[in-house]
Amino acid sequence: MSVSDLDPVPAVALLARPGAARERLREALAHADVQIVLEDDPMTLEPQALHDARPQFVVIALEAAIEDALERLEPALSAPGLTLVFDEAELAARRDGWEAQRWGRHLAAKLHGHQQVLPPGAEDEPALQLEPGLPSTPPVPKETALQPHLEQARSWADDVPADGLYSPPAHLHEPIALEQALAALQPVLPETAAPVQAAPEPPPVPAAAPSVFTDHTAWSLVDEASDAPAVASAATSTESAEPAFDTGHLSLVDLDAAAPAGSRSGALLVLAGIGGPDALRRLLAALPSGLAVPVLVHMRLDGGRYGNLVKQMARVSPLPVQLAEAGQRATAGEVHVLADDIGVHAAADGLYFQSEAQGISIAALSAEHSALVLLSGADLAHVGPALDLAAAGAWVAGQVGEGCYDPAAATAVVAAGMVAGEPQELAQVIAARWGLDDDGDAA
Repeated sequence: MSVSDLDPVPAVALLARPGAARERLREALAHADVQIVLEDDPMTLEPQALHDARPQFVVIALEAAIEDALERLEPALSAPGLTLVFDEAELAARRDGWEAQRWGRHLAAKLHGHQQVLPPGAEDEPALQLEPGLPSTPPVPKETALQPHLEQARSWADDVPADGLYSPPAHLHEPIALEQALAALQPVLPETAAPVQAAPEPPPVPAAAPSVFTDHTAWSLVDEASDAPAVASAATSTESAEPAFDTGHLSLVDLDAAAPAGSRSGALLVLAGIGGPDALRRLLAALPSGLAVPVLVHMRLDGGRYGNLVKQMARVSPLPVQLAEAGQRATAGEVHVLADDIGVHAAADGLYFQSEAQGISIAALSAEHSALVLLSGADLAHVGPALDLAAAGAWVAGQVGEGCYDPAAATAVVAAGMVAGEPQELAQVIAARWGLDDDGDAA
């Protein structure tokens, strides 16, 4: 068996229009030790040609001009076992130098399925995490090794000088405990021959009638003879004043109407940008089929063709994906893709979408019942409002790992103490907090 059989070279298809983006992607694949089985323009490529090439990965330079072509190639791109890797064409064309080398190492790691993204010659940093396990048991001293020292100490004990300032009384013994020492210091009083005056004997107490021990209401620590009437009258008044429980006016309370408006205006807001389509796809694919809150997705796209983003995410998301429209209510358990001019406002019965020139406002969300995830390419302007929302009680997280090509905003919230993880890991935490079981109850 050869080495190539143990580690087969991945077969990759490159789909990009002619230009600088296609050349940069070709250079990155050439250094990634892969086999390019197809390189073509998606505008003219036929689905059968892509199917016949039998690639394992398809690297696509994403831009607005090829979105219709991707819909035409959808039967071939949806083949089982085929992994799609998207990169924005404009970003790929500008990538150069150290940034291009870094992105190429991340791409190679994704295609080969490993985590090595450091440059050649770099060494991994030592693990600083504590490892589980019991501490090593210190050696127990052997009795035979201590025996000579014990015998020597015993032979020298008689020669140790004693304290000459203290001489205990002859009738006392050296106390062993503190209580004995304090008792030894107390003066000994002589015994009296006889009492000075005998105390008068108390008058005989009349025998009381035997009480029934099962009636504990009559127990008392005071003189029963003087308080007996008061106890009897109190017991009588308690029995007479005992109210009857009226069940004729019971009713059920509408829990949904009594719930605060904030609990119905909560949401999971996902912010992304450069490198975001792949991270967003991984996050949505790992979510459960039911969530107690709606999922709002805001990712800036060149050309603003969010309808195609909805179609792409609907292929992998177990939750329904739709484009948010002004006046529409955000539905729990559904993914709503927000355009640049769509915001939200909280009402008594939930969140509603509205036209906003500035787009989504993080402050409009209910902090106590909302979550915020910053993926690759999220805008740095969202970091401040995100941390303010976290201070008010929201759950905020940032993406880390090899797929985070623009980590500025995500790293900023992680550095502030927020949750960090890969998109799949963040989806697991979200499912544990807001997921629904088979009966529709929160997890």
